[in-house]
Amino acid sequence: MSQDISLDPISHTRSLAVVRTRTVVGVEAVPVAVEVHLANGLPAFSTVGLPETAVRESKDRVRSAILNCGFEFPAKRITVNLAPADLPKTGGRFDLPIAIGILAASGQLPGGALNHLELIGELALDGSLRRVSGVLPTALACGRVNRSLIVPSENAHEAALAENTPCRHSDHLLRVCRYLAEQGDIEKCNQSAAIDAVKCVPDLADVKGQAHAKRALEIAAAGSHSLLMIGPPGAGKSMLASRLPGILPDLPVGAALETAAIQSVAQGDFNINSWRQRPFRSPHHSASAVALVGGGPNPRPGEISLAHHGILFLDELTEFSRAALEQLREPLETGCINIARASRSVQYPAKFLLVAACNPCPCGYLGDDSERCNCSATRIEAYRSKLSGPMLDRIDMHIRLPRVRAETLQQKVKSTDRSSEVKLRVGATQDLQISRQGCLNSALNGKLLDEYCALDSDSR
Repeated sequence: MSQDISLDPISHTRSLAVVRTRTVVGVEAVPVAVEVHLANGLPAFSTVGLPETAVRESKDRVRSAILNCGFEFPAKRITVNLAPADLPKTGGRFDLPIAIGILAASGQLPGGALNHLELIGELALDGSLRRVSGVLPTALACGRVNRSLIVPSENAHEAALAENTPCRHSDHLLRVCRYLAEQGDIEKCNQSAAIDAVKCVPDLADVKGQAHAKRALEIAAAGSHSLLMIGPPGAGKSMLASRLPGILPDLPVGAALETAAIQSVAQGDFNINSWRQRPFRSPHHSASAVALVGGGPNPRPGEISLAHHGILFLDELTEFSRAALEQLREPLETGCINIARASRSVQYPAKFLLVAACNPCPCGYLGDDSERCNCSATRIEAYRSKLSGPMLDRIDMHIRLPRVRAETLQQKVKSTDRSSEVKLRVGATQDLQISRQGCLNSALNGKLLDEYCALDSDSR
């Protein structure tokens, strides 16, 4: 006996809500659909879709936030699916979309406003929104698919850098709910005035003497050539390296966004005061290989990626472990680093200018006219053997710095040595290289080298 069964689609779908958000893999924001379903039965709350501990614990934060905002927490079986199911989910960024999904599935919020919207944010127990990491990559990705984004107020300055994405920010779940119910508005993310603030960087004119080293620094900056400075203690190696960001042109907007996105993922936030400034990273010589190149159980960017489009300064180069230094060989050639793990692999950009400094011997005074060096040939050989030939071969320029004499320190500063003057010359030289060959000199390959760098008989 057949029986016609009539289904009411509204009654069967109103207990399901889908909220869009994103998780960060490498430096890319991957879309995630937060599907919330309410079913009859004993009250329960389960989260599926490869959630790690912080995501599984979101049920307690979400329950308290919903109740403290005056809403009803459904006494049903709540299933939260984070799709795609095979992608690991980490962090507290899913709290806000889960809470909105529960309120929409239970009919306490309209679901129509969620169609062209994405949300991220961590919830406090009272409903306040807290900062999360990876906001800038998320905002950029939302703009590419023509969706708007709601972020915590602490991330507003970061989201505002994605000019093509309509971003709004709020400091509380209740304000977000009023906005979705069209009962109130929340502020748009506007770029901070700090972007136009005066950037204070050390001036190259502070370095007295070392004209040869200053010239080498300018050439390294103009062609993006890696540089190794060898000299006794007090010769000014670290001082010269710290002046390099001040003579490099400001980052173009596209490169600045890449750098800011990496910092957002690695550090959880981007300092707006460093917008368009070249990053300068100077890790301690005790840094491990993972700290330098990135990695860990949940892979994160290392120092070479944080120095993307900037400078990586390795002081006391010979004191770094050889294993850590050997990890730099591949990214120096390719400009990126691939971190492979059993469950997944990620790629981080790592186009950095390497500047290194070391002493000529263990005591530091080999070749100095003070004749203070008492190192044996065996000690010197063991000291230098810490750096492999392939590693040294990837450093374009090697210079020696003499000890600065007292009378040199009394000389007046030359206007041509100021960072502002050198920066103009470096910028003009880089523009010439780009217009001539489409890249900086350090990126020339074999064919282009033959075309643009062929030596005439006098040069030979």
